[in-house]
Amino acid sequence: MASELLKVAFKSALTDSEHDLITVASGKTATILSITFCETAGVAETFDLYIRDDAGSDDYEIYSDQALAANATFEHTSKFVLEAGDALAAKTASSANVDVVVSYLLQTL
Repeated sequence: MASELLKVAFKSALTDSEHDLITVASGKTATILSITFCETAGVAETFDLYIRDDAGSDDYEIYSDQALAANATFEHTSKFVLEAGDALAAKTASSANVDVVVSYLLQTL
């Protein structure tokens, strides 16, 4: 039986290490509704947001070196879909303090 759940994922203090924000489990699909990045340390930063196809080594950039001003918030509102095994990942260019919030619809097939 198919089901749909509205969900949210949080990552506080995103840094220059790759971090999977969401990994889609087998038998599920995730529709990303919005993503916000908030710089909280008072220092301008850049970030990358990308999909790791089937959670493997193939990265597909959504944003590459996207500027984020000091104490600013960046919001992505275009919807896109992740399939089972895909991971939504992010990292900053340097040691930073950026909070990330992802709103999404998780569907069971």
